[in-house]
Amino acid sequence: MKTFLVVNPRSAGGQTGKRWAELSAQVGRAIGDFGQEFTAGAMDAARIARKAIQDGYECIVAVGGDGTINEVVNGFFHEGKAINPNAALGVIPRGTGGDFRRAFGWDLELESALARLHTEKTEPFDVGLVEYTNHEGKLERRYFANIASLGVSAFVANEVNTSNKALGGNMAFVWGTVKGMFRFEPPTVKLRADGGEPQVLPINVVAVANGRYFGSGMCVAPDALTHDGLFDITIWTGYTLKDFIFKSKGIYSGEHVTWKGTRRLQCRSFEAESPSGQEVLIEIDGEVPGRLPVKMTVLPAAIRLKV
Repeated sequence: MKTFLVVNPRSAGGQTGKRWAELSAQVGRAIGDFGQEFTAGAMDAARIARKAIQDGYECIVAVGGDGTINEVVNGFFHEGKAINPNAALGVIPRGTGGDFRRAFGWDLELESALARLHTEKTEPFDVGLVEYTNHEGKLERRYFANIASLGVSAFVANEVNTSNKALGGNMAFVWGTVKGMFRFEPPTVKLRADGGEPQVLPINVVAVANGRYFGSGMCVAPDALTHDGLFDITIWTGYTLKDFIFKSKGIYSGEHVTWKGTRRLQCRSFEAESPSGQEVLIEIDGEVPGRLPVKMTVLPAAIRLKV
């Protein structure tokens, strides 16, 4: 496949950019000729990926972490439609969190990623569409590859994104969670799945999952698949900081789905709003672009994924 690499030079603590001459030489030996461009700012990866697909590239490779993957997936679409539904997303994982890759059991070794890119094997890949209110109060839309959520997860993501990740993604998330749980008051939200009867309840987290992991390794949706045409919804209610400290192993392993405070369902569309007008943030693949109200829709087999 004609391949283009969208490279976040700041990924892997800046090592991707510093070592790119060495890394790109390895890529070339594995797959032959390829196009490439470095990202320079927010949503730059989406612009680069979109142009590459419009220029006829068939496989667009995100070189970076979950945020880079999200932006590249956004670049597969233009004016609400996939530019080329047969175009494939490839991934060379270089991030601190790595929640997207965990769903597929991928490691951080370059050789493993190049082996995937070297083959012609792809599979259908669902994409989530989110319509929400941005921080300026305007309606906005964005696509996601892994998980979108609301509640304390969005607050924590905001804390993590503005903190020092020198100790690594996991430690940054743990510290952000501790701070968030101290300050977070569960909001009451109105939820609706597939246009059914609404539910009004206080929530800690609502995760709308295409993949399985978020928060740097929490297995929030252990049964989620990225090619079944469905969202797996996980709703956490009634959890406290004490629960996070003493039960965190079960949150990371997926055992939490058996606990009283966890509810699950599957659907194709999902809506959430704040009946009182309280600000409730949303996060999309680790970024926090806005707040409720929100509508999320699954786009089945919208693109392909290199596996």
